Amino acid sequence: MEESKNDLVPQQFVGSQMDAVEERKLNTLIQAQDFFAAAEKRLLAVNEWGKLSGLSDFKVFTPDGKEAMRSAQKGDFIRIDIPGPGPLSGDGFDWVMVEEIKSEHGGDREMISMCVRPSPSPLNQDKEVAHFLKDHATSTFIIRRDRITVWAEEHGRNEQANVSDGNLIDRARNLVVGFSAKLGLSYPQWKLLVKGLLDGKP
Repeated sequence: MEESKNDLVPQQFVGSQMDAVEERKLNTLIQAQDFFAAAEKRLLAVNEWGKLSGLSDFKVFTPDGKEAMRSAQKGDFIRIDIPGPGPLSGDGFDWVMVEEIKSEHGGDREMISMCVRPSPSPLNQDKEVAHFLKDHATSTFIIRRDRITVWAEEHGRNEQANVSDGNLIDRARNLVVGFSAKLGLSYPQWKLLVKGLLDGKP
């Protein structure tokens, strides 16, 4: 499982990286299996992430730009409303696309992962990335179980401020937000989220 976990997270080449991890040890295998199953559902219920992280708001959209009241799927977009002004290219929101969802079940080990990448908004014809990070950045969210221990993780890789897309206002905003993320100011949100994915509350 450790090898497959490493395969799930893109390699780090440029910019900064971040890792937020929470761990819970259960008493029995049955408890751990049930705990994992509940956390797995919360991982895919992206529309509920705002309640778990307590800061930003998250909404799932289909590939053709319709709001989706369901679990996230590969090819979906996620609209993120972070505190403060958003990019004009994203109609005031940051956007990522669900690039991959992988899962393994059975035996002593289970895993589900979802990798997202900054993207244009699906709601307009603008092809510029509507996110404060460049589109070589990724966030990989993982729930995994090894026997009676369950982890929730977020791994940010290749994080660089997006100062090439959008107008001057967007580029200035992305520089500030991206620099804040580089300083670690996004870590508390992801830490709250991975805790919430396990515990079901902020």
